[in-house]
Amino acid sequence: MMRRLILITLALLCHTTVWAHKASDSYLVIDAKGATVAVQWDIALRDIDFAIGLDADGNGEITWGELRSRQSPLGAWALSNLDIQRGGACAMQVSELQVDEHTDGGYAVLRMVGTCPAASGELELGYRLLFDLDNLHRGLLRVSVDGTTHTAVLSPTSGVMRWGAQAVSRVEQFRQYLVEGIWHIWIGFDHILFLVSLLLPSVLVYKARRWRGVPSFREASREVLWVVTAFTAAHSITLSLAALELISLPSRLVESAIALSVVLAAANNLWPVVAHRRWVVAFCFGLIHGFGFASVLAELGLPTDALALSLIGFNLGVEVGQLAIVAAFLPLAYLLRQTPFYQRGVFVWGSFLTILVSLVWLIERAFDLKLISS
Repeated sequence: MMRRLILITLALLCHTTVWAHKASDSYLVIDAKGATVAVQWDIALRDIDFAIGLDADGNGEITWGELRSRQSPLGAWALSNLDIQRGGACAMQVSELQVDEHTDGGYAVLRMVGTCPAASGELELGYRLLFDLDNLHRGLLRVSVDGTTHTAVLSPTSGVMRWGAQAVSRVEQFRQYLVEGIWHIWIGFDHILFLVSLLLPSVLVYKARRWRGVPSFREASREVLWVVTAFTAAHSITLSLAALELISLPSRLVESAIALSVVLAAANNLWPVVAHRRWVVAFCFGLIHGFGFASVLAELGLPTDALALSLIGFNLGVEVGQLAIVAAFLPLAYLLRQTPFYQRGVFVWGSFLTILVSLVWLIERAFDLKLISS
């Protein structure tokens, strides 16, 4: 049994590049003024390499020369997955190629310009990038139509989306950011692992130097309530401060600290230093996680005319996504709490695997390395 667990652990660790970064996103900014359309599209280099190939020498590193040599097929591929219409199809062309760094690595920045048949009316958008290869891919969109800004998360089910020059209602803006908050907690694997690391011992109690099952569901629920409330309060504080640009921290520092928080939370399960007040751990590290959520919100942008409402919507979305994870985890964990499967397999080996994965994240983020090739 032990040998099997070790083999499973090593197999999962070999796939840490799938876990080491957030899910595949692209960042699309469209500015339509009359018949003229300007586009900036940030697409991850790893996604481009996966779709059309960039690493010509196969050494695991993508150079500017390799990217520039593929500019023509890259532009053609991108344009084939984006339809913009206003009174008919807008004629688009790539005007510039640059490279930028996001929190999860290098991105190609495609700047495009185009002309539409009509100078007024609704702007229509069809987005298909990577959906045929990765149905978890999302496009984070900010579009301005004659000065009115809209935001959206583009998914395989989005279909053709339309926007006019009229302002979006406050209710719709709130709904958009609520949905985006839910989505981004679900694809934030480091945030999820941190939360799960704190939840794993919630159905256990540490007595006589060992973990035992809690006597009642009420006791487990009370522990979860303290942990989730502390985490929520902490990241809400720093998310708001960072989103309002009152505090700013380097992204590498924030992402490294988040990885470290996962290491320490999981290690505390195996070697309990804080066994009875885990809400303190949740609050302290939740402050760091708030800056991580804020980096996503910064990419989306907050509408100035409904800044507070959108911020609240995004934050509530994070909480809804978080509560969904708790609701799925807690009843099952409580039922299994007395079994060797939970106490050894899930709790001990789950914490051990979490430490290994998050250590890889920490080293990669702190030293800007890629330890395991895709």
